[in-house]
Amino acid sequence: MGGMPLNDMPWWRWRSNVRSALHMISDPVFQKETWLAGVEGYGDVTDAVYRLVEDTWLDSWSADRYVGTIFRDAHEAALVDAAVLRVLRILHQVGPDAPVSAYLDHPDWPEAVRAAREAHVRMARSDGDDPDAAPRSLELLRILTRGV
Repeated sequence: MGGMPLNDMPWWRWRSNVRSALHMISDPVFQKETWLAGVEGYGDVTDAVYRLVEDTWLDSWSADRYVGTIFRDAHEAALVDAAVLRVLRILHQVGPDAPVSAYLDHPDWPEAVRAAREAHVRMARSDGDDPDAAPRSLELLRILTRGV
């Protein structure tokens, strides 16, 4: 998210949070080296899920509702919806207090990672960012999403 904040979008702070969550969920190496290893400053799977849905209500509403405010187009929104559905299904099965390993070992996790990767790559490229850059810390996300 080197180009963040993306204040060309009306709700760029929410976009930043969604992108951050998708980025972490889409990166299996990050998950093992950071979440599974318990590295501080990046939250955990549950934190990423809440960042993905808490302000946007994507757990209740389609991302299509936010085209033009958070998402640039319907294709981007559809990719986010697919990722959210897969991740939430796993969250509901393992529980929000489950250890990171419960998510990573879930048989459907690879599909959730793939869907998150598709959405992350689309959003990162749309914003002119490198989708393969390492996820940023939550502290950096807070700094980037402060007022302009």
